[in-house]
Amino acid sequence: MEDFNSETDSDYTSYWRDWFISSRGNEYFCEIDEDYLTDRFNLTGLNTEVAYYQYALDLVTDVFDLDADDDLREQIEKSARHLYGLVHARYIVTTRGLAKMVEKYKRGDFGKCPRVMCDGHPLLPMGQHDVANQSNVRLFCPKCEDIYNPKSSRHASIDGAYFGTSFHSMLFQVYPSLVPEKSIRRYEPRIFGFKVHASAALARWQDQFREDQKANLREAGVEAKYAEDVSEDEELEDDDEPVTETKEEKVAGDAASGRMDIGN
Repeated sequence: MEDFNSETDSDYTSYWRDWFISSRGNEYFCEIDEDYLTDRFNLTGLNTEVAYYQYALDLVTDVFDLDADDDLREQIEKSARHLYGLVHARYIVTTRGLAKMVEKYKRGDFGKCPRVMCDGHPLLPMGQHDVANQSNVRLFCPKCEDIYNPKSSRHASIDGAYFGTSFHSMLFQVYPSLVPEKSIRRYEPRIFGFKVHASAALARWQDQFREDQKANLREAGVEAKYAEDVSEDEELEDDDEPVTETKEEKVAGDAASGRMDIGN
């Protein structure tokens, strides 16, 4: 994260959140509403996790007014970033926070899935732990349901607890229309056009296991659909459609049949 450089203390305290959101490396974060930050209920328990808590909160809410030396100011700035991240994890599972993150998700602000078969599907940031300093942020692809490391080292150094373990799942519960169709497409290793035996055997086992699981789900009243199933259903519907003759085709056919009878 970039250091905040300001010519005056007034600039330093008046635009902290704007500076934080616009800084390189902080593109994954959304701006937290001020009324959420000033509601003490939303900050419950954070005073024991953040050093210089009150000073850090004052800085984040733009009411910081302390004549501190450079060393203390640097410590308060570090605490302010940590406090913002912890509050951010709580904010993005609220209705307002989810809406802001959905907009960033639709724009592809979090990057695209590196898996070729996902066709560049947008990613979502997530944490593997809800406790800070356990692991860095990861990126979740809802199409292949796997997680990846961020490409940028600036993003890779962000604490995963600033997004939490529930955010990405919560988002798709609230916005089910954003859940992508699951696909069974996968890469098949080949040698001179022939499938590699071990990989082919594994693929057959996976396909059979998937079909068995889908059958179990159907028995339980749960329908599991894949993108390929839709195309197969459409092909079957096309094959099952009865061939209907137009009136003109029927008349022409009867006339031809009559000529054949006369000839005999």
